[in-house]
Amino acid sequence: MPEILSYITFGITAFLFIAGIVAMFSWRWIMKQIVKQTGKIIFTDSYQENIIEIIPGLKHMGIQNTLENNLRSETGDLLHRPLGSSKSWPSLDPITFLPAQTSPFPTSSDEEVDVSVTIGPKAKKPLKIDIPLMISGMAYGVGLSQQARVALAGAANKAGTAINSGEGGILDEELNAAGKYILQFSKTEWGKDEKFIKRADMIEIKLGQGAKMGMGAVISPKNLTGKARQIMGLKEGEDAVIHEHFFENQTLQDLKELVDELRSLSGGVPIGAKMGAGGKIEEDIDHLLEMGVDFIAVDGAQAATHAGAPILADDFGIPTLHAVVRASNHLQRRKMKGRVSLVVSGGLLIPGHFLKVLALGADAVYLGSAILFALAHTQVTKALPFEPPTQVVWHEGKFKDSFNVDEGTKTAQKFLNASSEEMKAALRAMGKRSLSELSRKDLTSYDELTARMIGIPFTFKEWGVKKG
Repeated sequence: MPEILSYITFGITAFLFIAGIVAMFSWRWIMKQIVKQTGKIIFTDSYQENIIEIIPGLKHMGIQNTLENNLRSETGDLLHRPLGSSKSWPSLDPITFLPAQTSPFPTSSDEEVDVSVTIGPKAKKPLKIDIPLMISGMAYGVGLSQQARVALAGAANKAGTAINSGEGGILDEELNAAGKYILQFSKTEWGKDEKFIKRADMIEIKLGQGAKMGMGAVISPKNLTGKARQIMGLKEGEDAVIHEHFFENQTLQDLKELVDELRSLSGGVPIGAKMGAGGKIEEDIDHLLEMGVDFIAVDGAQAATHAGAPILADDFGIPTLHAVVRASNHLQRRKMKGRVSLVVSGGLLIPGHFLKVLALGADAVYLGSAILFALAHTQVTKALPFEPPTQVVWHEGKFKDSFNVDEGTKTAQKFLNASSEEMKAALRAMGKRSLSELSRKDLTSYDELTARMIGIPFTFKEWGVKKG
């Protein structure tokens, strides 16, 4: 028997050796035959039978539309897309800052630049933060994992800014890690305990958001598991419901009374409202002013979300650029600029975006996707290449338990610090010593339509250069 096995082993080895030699010397011929046959099929088959039909098909439909329509065909249910709209919206990129070179001169790099801001300056207890960047409401349970939320809270605390609770459950671990805490008062049955209201440094009544407008959601038990259910007070088998209204037969008067009640219960912290930016933004702002808010958070149409219907993300709302200009202009007309703070979010990803929005009239910026990807940083490799990177931070993510909280805290904090330093560098380049000195007068645009819409100089026209 050993001799037979030895012969078999020798035979297999010899065969593999010979096959390797043949392949080594004939692979070019084999590849040539494959290419020749493939080319013949592609270049001679009729279009209706040709594999290249997929090219005009995908160009006509678009890759994402094709994939999403296949998902609709598979489930027959409402599609839930993460991370918001993928449309090309009007951008902040055509806007640039005016440098100080001859008059005024740049500010020296060894001079400190003040980028601290105060939200709700007329409130009894205004929110004061060291940087104009706050972490948006990405909720525990319905969005992020406990590990991700605790890491973000710690990063906000160390960077001297605030974090928004979002509309999910509220963790003791998160509250302990956070410094300044914004309670998002949402259309839910949870997260409304008086202890949370009294703990909050600011309260945001959520009326809507850029990716889903004012719509709610129903989250099934299979998509919301574990500790989050207990914290949110959900029974076994019970759906988590985010409603469309706070009250039955809701009125603006109901919301005004809610603002007053929250102001009283909280001891006077800023009370505001968040809404998705829509085409009636001036009317919406007037209604919020009637409610007596201390701040308004406007979420542009580029805003992301954990999951939302594509039609709401793609076919509703107005771009963040338009939203901040119209909101700021309207607050100015109503003589509320400087009294009611404006917080802006939606598709703001880099320090240049943040500072341009502040120059256009925002008092502070909410960060969502940018800080989320900074949080995950190199930890995304735990999910790649077979799962998307967000699987390390979603509450139901397959790799959430492998997420390192300390590492996430450090990388998110470093992103906030680096972004702030970059914004300070830009302010120095404009000759500024404080964020409060920044305005639209420091902007220009190489796109004439953008310049005209905002009311800033057009680079080709305003500086004495003639067209033609």
